[in-house]
Parts: sequence; structure tokens; C-alpha cells
Amino acid sequence: MSEIDVSIVIPVYTEEGILREAVSELVAGFSSLRAELRSPELSFEVILAENGSKDRTAELAQHLAGEFPEVRTFSLGEPNYGKALRRGILDARGTYVICEEIDLCDRDFHRRALELLRHGDCDMVVGSKAMKGAMDERPLFRRAATRVINSLLRVALDFRGTDTHGLKAFKRAAMVPAVEACVIDRDLFASELVIRAGRMGFHVLEIPIRLHEKRPPAINLTKRVPHVMRGLAKLTYVIRFGGKP
Repeated sequence: MSEIDVSIVIPVYTEEGILREAVSELVAGFSSLRAELRSPELSFEVILAENGSKDRTAELAQHLAGEFPEVRTFSLGEPNYGKALRRGILDARGTYVICEEIDLCDRDFHRRALELLRHGDCDMVVGSKAMKGAMDERPLFRRAATRVINSLLRVALDFRGTDTHGLKAFKRAAMVPAVEACVIDRDLFASELVIRAGRMGFHVLEIPIRLHEKRPPAINLTKRVPHVMRGLAKLTYVIRFGGKP
């Protein structure tokens, strides 16, 4: 497969209601992004990483891949955000990879992150919803959950940033070793990737974002807690005592 400039990887789970609109806007908006970046030849692909949806998301993703030449998709057959994101990154053909959420598709983050990656000295850009200057418009309970998990990561793993989950962009070739070193899937894969990137000496830069979701979470937050806590315990053990970076 030929290399392209930007791969946008989006894990999707039970998103039939917003998938077509989000993908259509994302593809159409890339023309404006090219103009903003002064790169009219910038090529891109969108990878829909479907994982265990309970509706027609997988079928609709296939239709969109047939309709838009920039769109590719695969299905895992199980609900696993981290596993889907990992496979999407490894399957990506882009020089740069943007990890997105289907209910965000934040073009402003895409522009800022790509400018930093292409013209700065950073390897990864994390869109933080918790740092100074960010605007997190989610419900209070979900904002508090983000603070709690980040506090746990700081205590357990010496994490020095303000956010790990959600929007991020990076140089694919540089970051593949960090992706392959990750041992956690599900929700904490994204956090492990950011933490490993920092521990492996890559330059990780945070930028503030405005977070306004288009719909409530597809998975209830309280149902995710046991998986997150087990993942955190495993990750702490592997990094602290398992001899890995």
C-alpha cells in the first residue's frame, strides 16, 4: 500500500446514529484544512475501527468505505476500544496519525497538531481537556472522572501531564515501538500509549482543546470502572516491576 500524509483513526462502537454525518463532514472538511495548512496536496485516509457494535454501525461503515475513497474500515467482532485503536494505528499508512473520536472530529485540533508535528520538534501532540485554557463541556461527573484517573496515573506511574485519553496525533514511524510495547487494551490503551511515549524519551506536547460531545457516551461510565481499575493495576505492575520501559 502506498504511503499517504495523514491517517485519521476512529474507533466506533454502536454509532449508527451519527456515523454518516460525522464521516461526511470530516471528509468534506479536509479541503478547508488543506487551505489552512497551505498544503493543497496533503493526502489523507479515515480508518473506521469498528468494534462489537450492537446496531448497524459495521454495515454502515462498509457502505461509507465504498462511497468515499478516503475511508477504510475493519471490524473486530468484540467491544474493545483499545484493541481497535491499536490495530488502526498499525494498519495506518499515514506519515502522521490522528486518533479521533466520532463524536468530536475536531478540525481545529487537526490543524494545530499537524502544524506542530510538521514544523516543530515534537513527536506526539495530546489534546488536553484538563489543562489551563481547555474548555470541557461534558457533565460534571465525567469531568471529575478524568481528574481521578489522571491523579491515579500520576501516583502510580509518575505521569506528569494533564490528560491521556481522547485526541492525540503523532509521527507514526516514531511511535510504532511505543504502540507495540503496550500491554493494555480497552479504555487504558490510550493512556498507556501516552505514558510509554514519554518514558521512551519522545517529546510529548499537550495543547488545550474545547470538548463538546455530540451525544452521550456509548458505554456507561460506571460499567467501565472495573476494566479501568484492572488495567491500571496491570499497567503499574508491568512498568514498575516487569522490567519494561
